[in-house]
Amino acid sequence: MKERKTILLVEDDIFLVAAYKDGLEREGFIIQVATDGEEAMAQLAKEIPDLILLDLIMPVKDGFEVLEEMHQDADLKKIPVIILTNLGQEEDIKKGKELGAIDYLVKANFTLAEVVKIIENHLK
Repeated sequence: MKERKTILLVEDDIFLVAAYKDGLEREGFIIQVATDGEEAMAQLAKEIPDLILLDLIMPVKDGFEVLEEMHQDADLKKIPVIILTNLGQEEDIKKGKELGAIDYLVKANFTLAEVVKIIENHLK
């Protein structure tokens, strides 16, 4: 039996959280949820996931701020982060990658099944 990977899903849209959590759990992942960047950083202080799915537009602390904070921590900056957002501007993509994201997905362009494949490829 393969080891189950933990994903921290950082997303403020409760409908998307439910859909992604359900879909990813059915694929065998352990899903932890944070609904804003501050909550995400608090969870990262307690447990390091195998991967983070990070929205950019959130209350309290946005995804860019989370990436900046993670980038300043030797342990946290090793965690692979996939940005999953509605922001598709070239400068946002560039900024996300410069801050250490391994991938940048615009929500509207990917089905859940495609996101699962991308996650699995990055966890190999």
